[in-house]
Amino acid sequence: MKVVTVVGARPQFIKAAAVSRVMRDEHSRKVDEVLVHTGQHYDGNMSQVFFDELDILRPRYNLEISGGNHGVMTGRMLGAIESVLLQEKPDWVLIYGDTNSTLAGALAAAKLNIPIAHVEAGLRSFNMRMPEEVNRIIADRVSILLFCPTETAVNTLASEGMTNGVSLVGDVMYDAALFYRDKASQQSRCLQQLNLHAGSYALATCHRTENTDNPDRLSGIVSALGEIAEQIPVVLPIHPRTRKLLADHGMTRMLGKVVVTDPLPFLDMITLEQSAKVILTDSGGVQKEAFFYSVPCITMRDETEWVETVNSGANLLAGASHAGILEAFERVMNRTRAIIDTLPYGDGNAAGKIVDLLVQ
Repeated sequence: MKVVTVVGARPQFIKAAAVSRVMRDEHSRKVDEVLVHTGQHYDGNMSQVFFDELDILRPRYNLEISGGNHGVMTGRMLGAIESVLLQEKPDWVLIYGDTNSTLAGALAAAKLNIPIAHVEAGLRSFNMRMPEEVNRIIADRVSILLFCPTETAVNTLASEGMTNGVSLVGDVMYDAALFYRDKASQQSRCLQQLNLHAGSYALATCHRTENTDNPDRLSGIVSALGEIAEQIPVVLPIHPRTRKLLADHGMTRMLGKVVVTDPLPFLDMITLEQSAKVILTDSGGVQKEAFFYSVPCITMRDETEWVETVNSGANLLAGASHAGILEAFERVMNRTRAIIDTLPYGDGNAAGKIVDLLVQ
């Protein structure tokens, strides 16, 4: 059986690493995986280092497509992926999450009548202004196998009339979090390099289009981070696009004492997450990793697909206003580390279940 896996963004590399490892270690005689990297994340710190650290299968195809508006990027990817599929003639196309790479892979496969399997199916923010929401809805609609990380995702698909091919498998990011947790603590030296002490700093990330492309929201976030940095150290590994927009809007100075770094290698990021006092983010993946490591999280968005983290009390939705973020920060600082009583994201073997279903 031949599987073409389409990835392009940093979170997808993490998810694909877990599934590819099972294909390679447990089903190597049954599965031939062809990895296609669209190039959506092109910065070395956001791409190549992940393949190195995660021991991911080297891409057989690197399409080197990045930049441009959503339509331009997706269109270029669509044509390039179609050419790969016509050459490889796979039995399945495997897609992850909700990026433009996901959408392009789904559309290319659907138009060639190649069965699609979608990892992280059924997630909804119910905010159609988010490009990711459009991408994930379309990906679900054209997929034959829908691998859901949570019961909420299964129920959402059922409410939309999709029950065939739906499987509750758990979250592959939980697989990865467990697998790399100890390796990160043993190998990473980022705390020493940044002169940080466990439990005494905040970790922040900001990259969502809804925040970075809205000057008011971006201003609220960076001004709040700057004020928080007056109380405790704040580390901000910054997306290249976010860095550029901050400079374009003259907002860089608002960060004040915030320690700004380039995007970090995966093991360094995992180490910073595990040891943080609090995490402030607009990233879905970072929200979950905070949850996995029992670190309080403040989500700088108006909604989240990962409702289980909010329902548990471990994650606070703060929006993107200066006042809202600071209010959430004060609430977090007055509590102890999050205590997770339930495991809504599976048993750490989501990747094994996904590959078993594909092989069957």
